[in-house]
Amino acid sequence: MNPVTMQLVADKYIRLALEEDINCEDVSTNAVMPDYKKGEVQLICKEDGIVAGLAIFERVFTLLDKDTKVVYNVKDGDMVQKGMVLAVVTGDIRVLLSGERTALNYLQRLSGIATYTHNVVQLLEGTKTKLLDTRKTTPGMRVFEKYAVRVGGGGNHRYNLSDGVLLKDNHIDAAGGVRKAVEAARAYAPFVRKIEVEVENLTMVQEAVEAGADIIMLDNMSLEQMAEAIQLIDGRAETECSGNITKDNIQKITALGVDYVSSGALTHSAPILDISLKHLRVIDAEG
Repeated sequence: MNPVTMQLVADKYIRLALEEDINCEDVSTNAVMPDYKKGEVQLICKEDGIVAGLAIFERVFTLLDKDTKVVYNVKDGDMVQKGMVLAVVTGDIRVLLSGERTALNYLQRLSGIATYTHNVVQLLEGTKTKLLDTRKTTPGMRVFEKYAVRVGGGGNHRYNLSDGVLLKDNHIDAAGGVRKAVEAARAYAPFVRKIEVEVENLTMVQEAVEAGADIIMLDNMSLEQMAEAIQLIDGRAETECSGNITKDNIQKITALGVDYVSSGALTHSAPILDISLKHLRVIDAEG
């Protein structure tokens, strides 16, 4: 992760996660380790997958103590195997113990997302379709989870509501129809912003095309409806499919020739990648 993004965006969320876990003191650690002792612990992978979030893992410890050191054997995006030692963390044992769970929560979660995304991206090989995430992210985790999607080979849809124009069903209802919604967005938004419209049937597709939408999202349509919609659009707008898309059905959708597929499952349904900190040992004065 870019160091500027880390400091200006990520740090505040990492601090909140640490404060959630240590709202007063780490009673267990303070009981067994009342004074400073230097130690090291191994970061071990317990299943195969794509690792992501190593800098965030490290940042948990360096926020607690800037002198904590992490020596890596891998980098984000690498395929890792069960039993591999991914890194060795060295520092104040109190910091290693108190930061362990929070650091692993980030690393396991992000590596799981990267692994799931990687597996879906492989299903798109040989097609023109690009895989995108959505805003269906864990509260307080968006900057991290969207980073993990990129590490896994996917792309990011808009980051938040300020990032782009996407007119969904309720926007369209509020505006009084597809054409009115597109016209209002075109008049209000900066000219560099593309206008995307979510549609649910072929009538809405026709209205979106005629209104000059830049991207048309085909939401929760059957394969037959999507095929007809893409034919109707005929290259006059980019196409995106969304709604209940998983790695189990994505190949049937890409066969239609859609430009983008957006999947909330990348961030809301990816299992974690099992990674642990093990074999903590005290380092004596001689090292």
